[in-house]
Amino acid sequence: MSKRDRKEAIVFGASMGGLSQNNAATERSQQHQRDGYSESVPRNYERYFVPAIGAPLAHDLIRIAALRPGERVLDVACGTGVVARLAAQAAGAPGSVAGLDITPGMLAVARKTTPPAMAIDWHEASAEAMPLPDASFDAVLCQMGLQFVPDKDAALREMRRVLAPGGRLILNVPGPTPQLFAIMGEALARHIGAGAAGFVNHVFSLHDTAELRKLINGAGFRDVSVQGMSKTLRLPAPAEFLWQYVYSTPLAGAVAQVNDERRSALERDVVTKWQDFVKNDALEFQVRIVVATARK
Repeated sequence: MSKRDRKEAIVFGASMGGLSQNNAATERSQQHQRDGYSESVPRNYERYFVPAIGAPLAHDLIRIAALRPGERVLDVACGTGVVARLAAQAAGAPGSVAGLDITPGMLAVARKTTPPAMAIDWHEASAEAMPLPDASFDAVLCQMGLQFVPDKDAALREMRRVLAPGGRLILNVPGPTPQLFAIMGEALARHIGAGAAGFVNHVFSLHDTAELRKLINGAGFRDVSVQGMSKTLRLPAPAEFLWQYVYSTPLAGAVAQVNDERRSALERDVVTKWQDFVKNDALEFQVRIVVATARK
């Protein structure tokens, strides 16, 4: 998720309104706020997005990385630190882990969430210009972040620069847009605006394996491998997940600008069409994850 956009994301508070027939969605959104969605976007991201989506994918990324005790690891676009914390467990006390993100709020939550005994160095910086020494890491990880970096070539060159000779790059990006999120994007365009729908599209914008391979090769990496894999995710019930996702992303800012009627219409539209994905009172869907590995 976009580091710059997340700085601008704000959480809205819904007020009562609308006819009785249409009040249910509005009342649910108000209850959601009372249940904790009034927290900051980074805190909501850690509380809701990470358990549902971030952590399952992070475990896969760490498994593919096959980190060894004693390795020096950098997590680029680390967000609230789920990948960095798993990397610290794998690298152990002899190793070292650093997390880098452009958003102060995300790093604040990362520091607060990380156990005191787990030593992770956090850096507030852009992936395009890392304030880190050359050849200082054995592995660079990046989960669902590269698609948001404006200058992807520069970011990948920086990742290569900070890797030691023979060091490994392991990153993932999702896409193409799964039907579940396409439904959300279309409803956002109808009820909130094109910009909100654009964010959803951006999440899944870097999924072409040939494009990603070309980017990584162009940055000077060798032994480049890019493969797609299918991941099944089980999410909360439709209305819950809709608002959890909104309040955990820059969509919160866009939704805050519209009235209760449009927010309620958004929920009705999305929840109705998501019923096809409901199994045992929860959403279940498959998403394609593109995983790239390479060496310096």
